[in-house]
Amino acid sequence: MSDHTREELISALLFSLDNLDTGLYNRDFLLTWENSTDAIEGVLDAAESIRLMMEGGISTRVFDTGLAISLFRDQSTRTRFAYASAASLLGLSLSELDEKKTQIAHGETVRETANMISFAAESIGIRDDMYLGEGDAFMREVSEALDEGYQEGVLPNRPAVINLQSDIDHPTQSLSDLLHLRKTFGSLENLKGKKIAVTWAYSPSYGKPLSVPQGLIGLLPRYGMDVVLAHPEGYDLLPDVVKQAGDFAEESGGSFTQVASMEEAFANADIVYPKSWAPYQVMEQRTAYLRGGDSDKLDALEQECLAKNAQFKNWECTADLMKGTKDGEALYMHCLPADISGVSCEQGEVSAEVFEKYRLKTYHEASYKPYVIAAMMMLCRFEKPADILRSLLKENKPRRGF
Repeated sequence: MSDHTREELISALLFSLDNLDTGLYNRDFLLTWENSTDAIEGVLDAAESIRLMMEGGISTRVFDTGLAISLFRDQSTRTRFAYASAASLLGLSLSELDEKKTQIAHGETVRETANMISFAAESIGIRDDMYLGEGDAFMREVSEALDEGYQEGVLPNRPAVINLQSDIDHPTQSLSDLLHLRKTFGSLENLKGKKIAVTWAYSPSYGKPLSVPQGLIGLLPRYGMDVVLAHPEGYDLLPDVVKQAGDFAEESGGSFTQVASMEEAFANADIVYPKSWAPYQVMEQRTAYLRGGDSDKLDALEQECLAKNAQFKNWECTADLMKGTKDGEALYMHCLPADISGVSCEQGEVSAEVFEKYRLKTYHEASYKPYVIAAMMMLCRFEKPADILRSLLKENKPRRGF
């Protein structure tokens, strides 16, 4: 891509961003469905602008100093490094909060910790996805503590809390997915009428969070897509999120339906997203046992769930299933890591043949996350982000410092 073409694309994106009322300034980004479509599209426009500038070797360091603090209460590869990349792109220093190495381990309250880590912070990214009823509530407790600290003059500025995955939603993933779809199909408008199958798939492990499928059904119906959710009996998602998906579909002119087989969901689909998750009732039980320290009950629950999962090994994304999609060439998507049959496990969510065909596309899908996170951080901290990016584009300072 020539520098001239790149500059034209960025200018068009920033013009679009200028005309959006995102409402994100001085706010947090916790759940996609709490934000307007202007906010979501603003994140996409800013993310794509930052990506193009980075690829063109142009600095996007909008901060001279400041911390981007991360707290991961679950294992992570993509999101952990995406957040670190986003901090670096914007000029922030990354500081990972390890609760075992702080006074939190000695009983320090959330209210106190939130303020003590935030004296020079611009962003606090939190991943807390394993315990239903815990993650989103924890993020909101941090948010309220920061409000108090800023209002009472303890903090010089109020850092933004970014949801890097909660028990309810995974907005950095679903917006990366949406950006991938926008680039694949040309525009958000072109998504209208496209069918996406969001389906449960077999996994030899249990306890996978609900937030990825919930993030998808809570977002994609807003763009007039025909969203089909499929899972075996008993693998339900949270009822409130399912209802929200239906409401969004009605508002946009799209559709949201639930079916009981992968075959029906895949039929004539433009996009498929097979992903394992645990039933919300199981996650509720799991949280209760963890709170109570009932290790025997936890072990029994795990064995029970693994046995139930094993009843549905045929819920696998195979080449034969893909033949039933639109022209047999639906776009396969996954948040990664996928359970790949014969590769990462004996039998899993997707056959090796299908995954290998789409492997690089899933890498592209994942590659948008650093820019989405950077855009969220920027839009939450700057009132006129398009003006700032425009000035950096004009300045054309080399990203590598030469």
